[in-house]
Amino acid sequence: MKSYCELSVEELKKIREELLAAYEDAKGKGLKLDMSRGKPSPKQLDLTMDMMETLSSDSDLMTENGFDCRNYGVMDGIPEAKKLIAEMMGVPAENVIVFGNASLPIMYDTISRSMTHGVMGSTPWCKLDKVKFLCPAPGYDRHFAITQHFGIEMITVPMLPTGPDMDMVEKLVSEDAAIKGIWCVPKYSNPQGISYSDETVRRMASLKPAAEDFRIFWDNAYAVHHLYENEQDEILEILSECEKAGNPNMVYEFCSTSKISFAGAGIAAMISSGDNLAFVRKSMTIQTIGYDKINQLRHVRYFKNYDGIKKHMKKQADELRPKFEAVLSRFDKELTGLGIGSWTRPKGGYFISFDAMEGCAKAIVAKCKEAGVVLTGAGATFPYGSDPKDSNIRIAPSYPSAEEMAMATELFILCVKLVSVEKLLESK
Repeated sequence: MKSYCELSVEELKKIREELLAAYEDAKGKGLKLDMSRGKPSPKQLDLTMDMMETLSSDSDLMTENGFDCRNYGVMDGIPEAKKLIAEMMGVPAENVIVFGNASLPIMYDTISRSMTHGVMGSTPWCKLDKVKFLCPAPGYDRHFAITQHFGIEMITVPMLPTGPDMDMVEKLVSEDAAIKGIWCVPKYSNPQGISYSDETVRRMASLKPAAEDFRIFWDNAYAVHHLYENEQDEILEILSECEKAGNPNMVYEFCSTSKISFAGAGIAAMISSGDNLAFVRKSMTIQTIGYDKINQLRHVRYFKNYDGIKKHMKKQADELRPKFEAVLSRFDKELTGLGIGSWTRPKGGYFISFDAMEGCAKAIVAKCKEAGVVLTGAGATFPYGSDPKDSNIRIAPSYPSAEEMAMATELFILCVKLVSVEKLLESK
């Protein structure tokens, strides 16, 4: 295909007329599709419905060490749940605390605790003149929302094909003691689907921060979320890498089964050093008498072990993969060579990242919404919701049906073409 950038004004005007007619036709179809979040589809959630039969009123609800899951206590998770998470994440069980149904509240609480009580004896962040966080972008909007909520200054770090720009990260953390942390989604990143290279993980673990209370917030949300059985990204285990580098306390790792079992009723965990976890437990004794141990037991008895999780995730991949491939095949057919966009080809995770021509993302998202398809807001993948190039758009193929996904993709492509042509006509 000939690049739109090479076309004359007359050619662009003709294409615009055709696209406008197609867009008016699309608006008349009455589409009502929401692709704004990476939600599991009903079919994905159905895959785990038999978990509800794992426990019943006559089930033995005692843990392996004889604790009654119906009662108070066991604040940091039953042993079986710790072992299951440890197997899945490749860490020792003693480095795991199991919390509630999702990892986001754990991350929020970790920032909140640091603000009010500091980090292992350091000055509480709320008493400091300035607190800063590094934010690789495009990134996860909810990470940025947490730090913004607490008034923490966010510094954008560009994402490279190997992960965050480590030259920039190393320089910033070594020179500025106000920088207290960095957000990371190290495997199948949100939204680009990038997995950190071995070098990136080792450099992250070997950071020499000016702040003694600097922590890596390692949100390993998609650790087992592969799309292909024979093409799977693997990353180095960060906790052991930090230990090797002499920084055993520098990382908090977060994970959950929210997109493995039920998005609203999974189990979530923090993985960290013994010293970090001991400090966290001090607050937990005030905060809770224990999370939902019956749900923890239900998950353990259903999946049994890591092999059980892997078998289940193959079923999840079979449901997700055709949707991703349908989107990518349409992009390849309709947009390749036009010079108006580029996109990622993730091997796992929940998102496809699309980069439109500079200055076009907000207009594309608005056009889609006007025609009945809601996307994640343009700019959401950057701190403060501000994409300096106004180009990145996060696409979440998981929730719609295959038929809905096909319609949404066609509309998205139409809007990309229309907005791009209008942008080029403006510039000419």
